[in-house]
Amino acid sequence: MENFIVSARKYRPQNFSTVVGQAHITTTLKNAIRNHQLAHAFLFCGPRGVGKTTCARILAKTINCENLQPDGEACNQCHSCTSFNEGSSFNIHELDAASNNSVDDIRTLVEQVRFAPQAGKYKIYIIDEVHMLSSSAFNAFLKTLEEPPSYAIFILATTEKHKILPTILSRCQIFDFKRITIQDTVDHLQEICNKEHIQAEPDALHLLAQKTDGCMRDSLSTLDKIVSFTSGHLTYQNTLEHLNILDYDYFFRVMEAVLQQDVANALLIFDEVLRKGFEGDNFLNGWAEFLRNLLLCKEEKALHLVEVSGNLKDRYKQLSGRVSPAYLITALNLLNETEINYRMARNKRLHVEMALIKLCYLQQAVLLVGDDSNGEVAKKKLVPDGSAPQKLRAPGAQPVTAKTIVKPATTETIAQQAATAAPVAPAPMPPSPVTAPPVQPAAASQPATVPAPPPVSQPVAAPAAQPAPAPAATTTASAATPKLTGLAAMKEAMAARQQTNTQTQSLPLTLGALHVYWEEFIDLYRQANKMTVVSNLQLAQLKLMEGKKDEIGIVSRNIVQFRFMEEEKLVIADFLKKRFNNPGIVLTLLLDESQQQQDIGPAPLSAKEQFLQIAEKYPLVKELKDRLNMELDF
Repeated sequence: MENFIVSARKYRPQNFSTVVGQAHITTTLKNAIRNHQLAHAFLFCGPRGVGKTTCARILAKTINCENLQPDGEACNQCHSCTSFNEGSSFNIHELDAASNNSVDDIRTLVEQVRFAPQAGKYKIYIIDEVHMLSSSAFNAFLKTLEEPPSYAIFILATTEKHKILPTILSRCQIFDFKRITIQDTVDHLQEICNKEHIQAEPDALHLLAQKTDGCMRDSLSTLDKIVSFTSGHLTYQNTLEHLNILDYDYFFRVMEAVLQQDVANALLIFDEVLRKGFEGDNFLNGWAEFLRNLLLCKEEKALHLVEVSGNLKDRYKQLSGRVSPAYLITALNLLNETEINYRMARNKRLHVEMALIKLCYLQQAVLLVGDDSNGEVAKKKLVPDGSAPQKLRAPGAQPVTAKTIVKPATTETIAQQAATAAPVAPAPMPPSPVTAPPVQPAAASQPATVPAPPPVSQPVAAPAAQPAPAPAATTTASAATPKLTGLAAMKEAMAARQQTNTQTQSLPLTLGALHVYWEEFIDLYRQANKMTVVSNLQLAQLKLMEGKKDEIGIVSRNIVQFRFMEEEKLVIADFLKKRFNNPGIVLTLLLDESQQQQDIGPAPLSAKEQFLQIAEKYPLVKELKDRLNMELDF
């Protein structure tokens, strides 16, 4: 059986020109070799599978090439190049720091650096996954890395640059490798398919490149796997089936159902996605990316950010013309919140379905219009063409309080919503030739927000005794009553509440009623099974403060109980005010000083007093002190 070599090894680049997607690095290295401006230490960092170790090997081979080409490439024919290709070069040493990360391994490497190369100009040391070295190994490597011999060159490679010590970074020439673009990956895969006589659709290669996320090694490994699965014939459908990717066609179908506000069809498509074995978060992620591509297709200069094949890009452009940018932005925001809360949802399917239902009715959202609309409500048409909204007028109705989706609430809108709390005047009637009787002035005890009188043909003047004229009715339906600002509406509501509270008679404050309500307050905590709070409340003593009206005193036995009462003071005061229907009740906290002294107990004895007490009780202790001539330090 013929030995099979995976594509990642078989088509590994052998010179700088075959490296894919890293032209900014290969050009710099070739110019440095041609101009003899090589650094003594290089650091290649970047994501996995983008060519760091490959470029390090190509650089090591090119440096020692005996017949360097004019463009800075190795000849691949001299003794140095052939020995490197066969893996028998004595001038190139490769160390895997992931498995050789101790300080002894670095010391062994430093010992080898002292010996000059027997053939060639340089000895190159490639240390892969250098971030895995221990701190002691880094410190042992510092001096050699800073001042190596003239024939030694170090090439370090890592995927996690932030884990390397700053002292190592400052001694290296750093090259940042970038992710390989989807188009570069597709072109390279197509070239390999042509060499291997593999039939592959462009859409299938695009799908494969998007799945591997800029990693060429993963792309080649996945290509080998799909070739084995499909017997050398890659199509879009079998690639979807093998990679377990959600087809874009589902999103186009869902978008059509959403634009038509067909909730049932949208939910059926989502059910089909779930029966295919996909999770709800996969659908949300793909749906958000789909809407993002639609939004980008509305701008020609951002069209290159849509990394899909040509056929899909045309479908995106056609569909994007039917959807407004405001809808797409709002939908993206809604999907982002849904995806964030997906993990916390118990019923994950219902969580996603609710997002689909909201998207279907997003175009039918009711918007609140400002003061210039005279109470009109704008409602979008039930059509997906994004035409201008229709205006629905409700005579005499107040502005609708609805959740604004596209237009945020303003100060004027909040003021209108606050004003709707007052009674609403009836709708104005057509003018009548009969003159209505004059309106009587409102009583002082009535709330400020009273219903307006029936409409009359002429405005009625307010009596001189009132500080402000009453709102007059108009003769036509187009003339509206004067509008109140948010501050004025709040003032009227507060005045009405104070007058109502004043009219309600408060209960007399007696010690017996106080104890009854206090037991009721304690019983609330007893029902909540908060026995610590109950015990603290039961130990408190209540009394009415002498010479002070509506003032209640709560006496605490110790400082701990006093601190607890300070925390609960507002709750207790609010409860008693409601029970006695008296907002003027004042709560005063007191501390029983006599009880405080009893709780603390007698003062502790000093050291001298303790000795005298012991000596009086046990005379031998004093005798021992005298015999030993002991001096006590009191």
